[in-house]
Amino acid sequence: MSDLFVWLRWLLAISLVGWLAFPLAFRLFSHLPGRGVAFLRPLGLLVWGFLFWLPGSLGLLGNDLGGAWLALALLAGLSWWASRRDPGAGRAWLAENSGTVLAVEAVFIIAFALLSLLRAHYPDITFTEKPMELAFINAALTAPSLPPHDPWLSGYAISYYHFGFLMTAMLARLSAAIPGIAFNLMIASVFAMTAAAAYGLVADLLQKRDLSVGRAAGLALLSPLFTLVVSNAEGLLEWFHARGAFWQYEGGVLVSRFWAWLDIKDLVNPPDLESGALVLRHWWWWRASRVITDRNFAGDIVEVIDEFPFFSFLLADLHPHVLAMPFVMLMLALMLNYFLGGGRGETRFGSWRLLLSPAMTGFTALLLGGLAFLNIWDFPIYFGLFVLVFTYVQVQERGLAWARLAEGLSAGAVLAVLGVLLYLPFHISFSSQAGGGLPNLLNPTRGAHLWVMFGPLLLPLFAFLFWVYRGRGGQAVLKAVLAGLGLVAGLWVLSLAFAVLLTSLLPALTRNPDAGNLLLALTGAPDFGTLVQTGLARRLAASGGWLTLVALAGLAGLWLWPRKAAKAELPADTFAILLIFFGALLVLAPEFFYLRDQFGHRMNTVFKFFIQAWLVWGVVAAYAAATLLSAPRRGGRLAFAGLLLLALVAGLVYPVMGIADKVSQFQQSGRPLMLDGTQHTAYLNEDDQAAVAWLAGQPLGTLVEAVGGSYSHFARISTHSGQPALLGWPGHESQWRGGAEEMGTRQTDIDALYRTTSWPEALDILRRYDIQYIYIGSLERTTYAVSEEKFAAFLTVAFQQGSVTIYAVPPTLLAGN
Repeated sequence: MSDLFVWLRWLLAISLVGWLAFPLAFRLFSHLPGRGVAFLRPLGLLVWGFLFWLPGSLGLLGNDLGGAWLALALLAGLSWWASRRDPGAGRAWLAENSGTVLAVEAVFIIAFALLSLLRAHYPDITFTEKPMELAFINAALTAPSLPPHDPWLSGYAISYYHFGFLMTAMLARLSAAIPGIAFNLMIASVFAMTAAAAYGLVADLLQKRDLSVGRAAGLALLSPLFTLVVSNAEGLLEWFHARGAFWQYEGGVLVSRFWAWLDIKDLVNPPDLESGALVLRHWWWWRASRVITDRNFAGDIVEVIDEFPFFSFLLADLHPHVLAMPFVMLMLALMLNYFLGGGRGETRFGSWRLLLSPAMTGFTALLLGGLAFLNIWDFPIYFGLFVLVFTYVQVQERGLAWARLAEGLSAGAVLAVLGVLLYLPFHISFSSQAGGGLPNLLNPTRGAHLWVMFGPLLLPLFAFLFWVYRGRGGQAVLKAVLAGLGLVAGLWVLSLAFAVLLTSLLPALTRNPDAGNLLLALTGAPDFGTLVQTGLARRLAASGGWLTLVALAGLAGLWLWPRKAAKAELPADTFAILLIFFGALLVLAPEFFYLRDQFGHRMNTVFKFFIQAWLVWGVVAAYAAATLLSAPRRGGRLAFAGLLLLALVAGLVYPVMGIADKVSQFQQSGRPLMLDGTQHTAYLNEDDQAAVAWLAGQPLGTLVEAVGGSYSHFARISTHSGQPALLGWPGHESQWRGGAEEMGTRQTDIDALYRTTSWPEALDILRRYDIQYIYIGSLERTTYAVSEEKFAAFLTVAFQQGSVTIYAVPPTLLAGN
């Protein structure tokens, strides 16, 4: 019952933040039929978060409940200012459009309730990267000022895009939710905000198609379905695999040419058919996020991440790409509003003018910069979307010329710079593991893998494109395919030229003969010629993937090319096709280029680009389905209904089986429904939990605990208490900071501190790092041969329960007195 009260307080808090922003939305989204009601909560969170974070980072606002309320008052003041021009217009619109408001609120509340209920079945904040995310939330809650301290590297601020975690902490304060509940309610909030925003986008588009408000409201429900619930087809493959489909015995051994050809890890292995029941592998649902199989030059598998939204919510990591989803929808809404005629005007910077109104300029910069702070990968992606939409609109209004592209790039650059300046304190303290771009010569995406990944979306997208091309003849389709082929060929030539530059010219320019070996080292190829030859052979063998993208990008791109538009063409259709083209570019990009990081291959680039493509295509797939289901010809509607049913069957097997798997595990556990994800005694035993509760009430100070690998029980105490650890997960710290320089010798020094029998040696380490708390629990005793006698002889026991002892180091000892 107490969790229910927290749930209600949280719902009220996030709704308060959203509705306080209504006057801003009403003004910003003036050309949308829904006037931005579907985007209120992400809009309110963005502005509220910024008004809290920036003054806090400048030392003008405390990182506490009072600061959160003051920032909320600033949001209310800004909304009042925005409504001064016509104070009664917003109220009148709400009165006339109460049905629209109720529909959006219903979508949000139902989605919030359903995801909360799902999380209550398995709330534990354990494994994968959940401990990292909880550590960031606790750091944001306990830090006296901004930026929050790094929870796993004492003495440093967080070097990670942490805006979403700060928003979580702000909502936790406002609703009086403990961190373990706030974590799970934020997951549910992100799901619900994204669902409501996706619903609102398609409802707006359908109303611009002249559908009635009621019909648009009903069909728009397809949008959260396609965007957040429909999944890739791996779940259907799992079902077939577990039932033994396409397997046969040869010589007493199960073999399958189909599964070997498909080449998805785990599915190439024979299923368990002896039990006679449908048996799924442990963590079978994980494989859906790894359906694309890359291989190095030797043929060994290289892991590629290809998450999609429902997987992310089933896994329930509160990762930046998840936290950013509602704000991505906000960006799509802003671009739709501009596309439909909003944001017109000019903003002057000296003698140079930007062809956007000051309000559009300011908010786009705020949103672009906020996306970088939420999930840095989204910054270049939605910079690209802005440039694409802005340039297209300018071409439509002022004619085709190279100057339009230059204007689009310059406008995007100005907004990007403004976005960075608005969040400058974050960028100053942020360091990255990114090592520049590299060409992808070796690993194209196979057609089979691309269709397993995106098939449930591609079916309605292609159906919609062929529908809009109806009556234009086969010659138009052929031209579109040729245009797409030219685009893909051009990208391949660019990647090859980039590779030549790296391998041939770079050594000469840098006078370093080893500078050209980077691609060979990363791929394992013996020489550049062999790399190109092998890569080209693989690309020709995987033609299904790039031919699919040739057709999709070509059909969308040629439709967008300036021409004399037919009277029947609708702006909503054109915007949908623009998003199809943009999504195709996102999927094409890692086919030829990737961002180098510590992993050395395209794993993260595919991950970050593909999930954005899913969000964009999910919205368009819903619009396409709604449009075709409303088509005037009954035969066409029936044909598409059959195709839609196929897409839904392929895409809904995974969520149905995934939810059933989680509920079944819950029923077997005998645990009650709960939202607090920190009540997991297998991860944090009762003694650890008592120690965490004690530490949470103590002044902040450097904590020493056992150090080990990522995705483990290590760093458990700092994660849950908010006290900064001397060192947490070294592998993740190295990723966040682009190396191990800041960590120095901390890991070996912690080992020495626990093991040494010499008090002077221990004291030197304590003073070197200003350590206030020494934690000794069961994990420390199994990790190190702990010599506790030195601590007992010279320090005071501050806390003791069962297997846990915490020694406090007095300030006088650290000062050398």
